[in-house]
Amino acid sequence: MKFRLARLAFQLSLVTGLAAAPLSAFAQNVKIGWLSSLTGPLSSAAIAENQGVQLAVEEINKAGGILGKPIELLTRDTAGDPTKAVNYAQQLAFSDKVQFVIGPVNSGEGLATTPILARAGVPNIVIGSIDELTDAVKFPRAFRAINTNRQWISTANDYALKTLKKTKVAIIADTSGYGTASGKTAQEMLDKAGIKPVYVVLVDPNKTDLSDEMNKARAAGADVVMPWSAATGLLGRLLNARGDMGWNVPVVGHPALMAAQIRKLLNKPEYWENTFASGYRSTTFGADGKLPERTQALVDKVRPKLGGGEIDVLFWWVAMGYDTVKIIEHAAKTAGSLDPAAIQKALEGTQEFKGVYATYSWSATERNGFPDSNMAVNIANTFKDGSFKLAPR
Repeated sequence: MKFRLARLAFQLSLVTGLAAAPLSAFAQNVKIGWLSSLTGPLSSAAIAENQGVQLAVEEINKAGGILGKPIELLTRDTAGDPTKAVNYAQQLAFSDKVQFVIGPVNSGEGLATTPILARAGVPNIVIGSIDELTDAVKFPRAFRAINTNRQWISTANDYALKTLKKTKVAIIADTSGYGTASGKTAQEMLDKAGIKPVYVVLVDPNKTDLSDEMNKARAAGADVVMPWSAATGLLGRLLNARGDMGWNVPVVGHPALMAAQIRKLLNKPEYWENTFASGYRSTTFGADGKLPERTQALVDKVRPKLGGGEIDVLFWWVAMGYDTVKIIEHAAKTAGSLDPAAIQKALEGTQEFKGVYATYSWSATERNGFPDSNMAVNIANTFKDGSFKLAPR
């Protein structure tokens, strides 16, 4: 009888221990949720990022997975819709019980999903750029891989004001969550620099003709147009309006101004001239015409998957997507665990983690891992394999 009771107590202790252990400890796969807008007006970035995410997952699984477990990638297409993003975030966190979430791609969606993932305690690799998406107190497991929006805007502002010596700024942003926040931030940063924009407007990203907005910007005396939108269709139409007007005002702004899709949308190739955008050292050709070594190595891996010809997407999106999965692998290996608290601690202690897109550092108080030193300004129409020449200084 005593033996049976002892055995029963032992069995109960095992059951209790199993119940208390985190589910991730017994998962057969490492589940990574990928909130991506593969369709819709903001799909160009997501499609490129997806190439990098898929490649990194493939490489890691071929090498034995993360902590001996294969990655299971659960991709959800939000179509750029915050409502869909919320539903998918809830599904991934509470039904699919993923260990990590990458994304969403668009900051407007991220504003809606980040609090959900924080409440669920799921580590989130943030790839939206606006400030509100990271907060060590409110969202302790959200770590940003992309640069901040302020880094994009300050880089563009410095080029327009200090290099091009322009002071009469027209800001054209779209009505998405990202565009609205960016337009406001751009105004605030210009105000601090002593510059009051001569024209500011928010435009629906699906608007087909921007000639009215561009005519108003010219009438206001603008000597530089600064668009803040990730919608390549909108940016292409803006450049067409400028070209059709015969107005050679410089355009300086969001990296999407450099996307290959722009080239396909232009009425004339020369409409892409005198256009500059915030970019990255990692995807900028050096004076020798070469890309940084880590970037070139990834280009060589990705090219066959894209048909073997010229890479026709912004390569920094590919590099960032690739890095997000590698960051997850790094965190798990450093922690020796998939436990969310251990992952948080591992990322808080990460300094100088070398990716392709950037070298990342986070801390207990800093959730933005992208260094200012990797920012650059590029000439938009120098697109080659998704990378660019440095703008004149």
